[in-house]
Amino acid sequence: MARDLAPEVERLLETRDPNTKKKAALCSIRIVRKVPDLAENFMGSAASLLKEKHHGVLLSAVQLCTELCKASIEALEYLRKRCVEGLVRILRDVSNSSYAPEYDIAGITDPFLHIQVLRLMRTLGQGDADCSEYVNDILAQVATKTESNKNAGNAILYECVETIMGIEATSGLRVLAINILGRFLSNRDNNIRYVALNMLMKAMSVDTQAVQRHRSTILECVKDADVSIRKRALELVYLLVNDTNVKPLTKELVDYLEVSDEDFKEDLTAKICLIVEKFSQDKLWYLDQMFKVLSLSGNFVKDDVWHALIVLISNASELQGYSVRSLYKALQACGAQESLVRVSVWCIGEYGEMLVNNISMLDVEEPITVTESDAVDAVELALKRYSVDVTTRAMCLVALLKLSSRFPPTSERIQEIVVQNKGNTVLELQQRSIEFNSIIQRHQSIKSSLLERMPVLDEASYLVKRATSSQVTVSLNKSAPAATPGGSLKLPNGVAKPPPAPLADLLDLSSDDTPATTSAPTAAPNNFLHDLLGIDLTDSSSTGGAPSASTDILMDLLSIGSPPVQNGPPTTSTVISPGQAVTKHASATPQVFDLLDGLAPSTPLPDEQTAYPPITAFQSATLKITFNFKKQPGKPQETTMHVSFTNLMSATLTDFMFQAAVPKFIQLRLDPASSSTLPASGKGSVTQSLSVTNNQHGQKPIAMRIRISYKVNGEDRLEQGQISNFPAGL
Repeated sequence: MARDLAPEVERLLETRDPNTKKKAALCSIRIVRKVPDLAENFMGSAASLLKEKHHGVLLSAVQLCTELCKASIEALEYLRKRCVEGLVRILRDVSNSSYAPEYDIAGITDPFLHIQVLRLMRTLGQGDADCSEYVNDILAQVATKTESNKNAGNAILYECVETIMGIEATSGLRVLAINILGRFLSNRDNNIRYVALNMLMKAMSVDTQAVQRHRSTILECVKDADVSIRKRALELVYLLVNDTNVKPLTKELVDYLEVSDEDFKEDLTAKICLIVEKFSQDKLWYLDQMFKVLSLSGNFVKDDVWHALIVLISNASELQGYSVRSLYKALQACGAQESLVRVSVWCIGEYGEMLVNNISMLDVEEPITVTESDAVDAVELALKRYSVDVTTRAMCLVALLKLSSRFPPTSERIQEIVVQNKGNTVLELQQRSIEFNSIIQRHQSIKSSLLERMPVLDEASYLVKRATSSQVTVSLNKSAPAATPGGSLKLPNGVAKPPPAPLADLLDLSSDDTPATTSAPTAAPNNFLHDLLGIDLTDSSSTGGAPSASTDILMDLLSIGSPPVQNGPPTTSTVISPGQAVTKHASATPQVFDLLDGLAPSTPLPDEQTAYPPITAFQSATLKITFNFKKQPGKPQETTMHVSFTNLMSATLTDFMFQAAVPKFIQLRLDPASSSTLPASGKGSVTQSLSVTNNQHGQKPIAMRIRISYKVNGEDRLEQGQISNFPAGL
């Protein structure tokens, strides 16, 4: 129908009656929308309509030209050549015309025509330098002559700014447009201020310096009563920050944080933390700002932020004394901020002697008097205050254990505090209380070495892990719920095409060092700091078919209690260390030194032609895994491993999947398994091949963590462990 009516509508566009022309132009717009192929039929008529005097015809003609530009590139080029001059004339005539009652709105002649012409100019001038240069003068005239005390004038000015920012305008014209937006920020109307902030955010990519001139006005908008304006202004302030203004801007935001509404503190805190982390070049300034944020809004600080702060403190040895003293003073003044309490407790446990003895004093500091008992009091108070928060209480117990080594006279009092949690309903806290009490009471000989300061955390590795954590979302298996939901990490090198995402948290091998020989927890927290602190909040009572993270090595070490009862058949793995028999347990003391010192000493590498014996790499009540090795002559760093899986149960295992991960210096390629079904009672096996390249062959041994998932009678099961009994020379 549109094609049939198009010729008749074209004819009506050339009639003398303005009302008929207007209606024909409006009909043409709808025809072009329905059938874009007909756009070329209306190009000439649309250009000629721009010479009319009647505003109704002009308004519909401008709208038709805009629609033609959207529908056809040919129409856009045609109108650029034929219409720009006419549009400039229309805009000049309307801007300079005398009072006309039929078109006047709040003292401005036909603002609707103004706006439509400006929009068409923006479409024609976008990406075209000649067209943009032609309209620069009229845009400057509209921007300077239009009054901004009425909404109609503000609408024209806003559209004029949009057009200037959308075309190839001169730098002076862009500065003029940004200054108009700056005036908008002082307007009482919230809507005008909001659209101005939106436009300024777009202008940041065009002329940052011009926007910087309005920094003080934008900062005032952060304190606005309207929440939408506050949030938009805060986003703009974040874009404004650079190396030269970061300190004054941060000071303004931190000062406002103290008096801001509770609803706004979360957004404000997140932005301040991002600014400080991104632009800080001075570690002392970074620490001061983070301590202020923790004191003012520690309840809104995200976990990865205070984790990063601890990593930085552990690397800045010259500032550790300053940090623990500053945090102790902040803890005394603002003990209700959760993140502040966690960081303070960690630092007191690690650097308590620096706090008491005023070690590593800076020139800007004044000495404070803190006794050993005062330090224990601070941790005890945090332990009592946060009776519901398991993470904070667990960190407090670890800190108290470390203080018992650093401050021997307080050991008896600390033991009394620790023992109070022996009957705690939270298994994690109960277990730690028993273990720590045993260390204090019966294992004095190993306590000092066991409770040494945390080794320096690898700041670069942590920052890389943190940066990639937002890109890979880890969803854990139903049978192993995570303690901290939503964990996400980058998969380490050597993991084959990742079937399920949980591999990242489970197989955290971000360090080049060979991992410890303990089995990884089924649902590890998404941050290695928790592992370093020895805190795992997995609810073992709800974890089916997988070893609980709370089965700490200290239980075997100290022969305390027994592992918590699991739902379903036992799946505790047997992980074999070099030189250690499968069925034989080493004594307590060697395990301690293995825990503290890493893997067993390396042995001389055999010749590459040596035959490597097969090993039983993993064995549980359910499953047995055997590895056979083969090397190619002349390639000592490459090893082909043939893995055989045997089912020890009387039920068939279905949906069988084997996953593995290795440190960064090793490359791993997994071939597909021979089957996803493992027959019952060892009546058959599943095989799978692995290709391993040790890039530090002869320097570091191969270490591997594995994870096996399968179903038994439709029920999901999960087993995991570490293989550290590879033959020397691989």
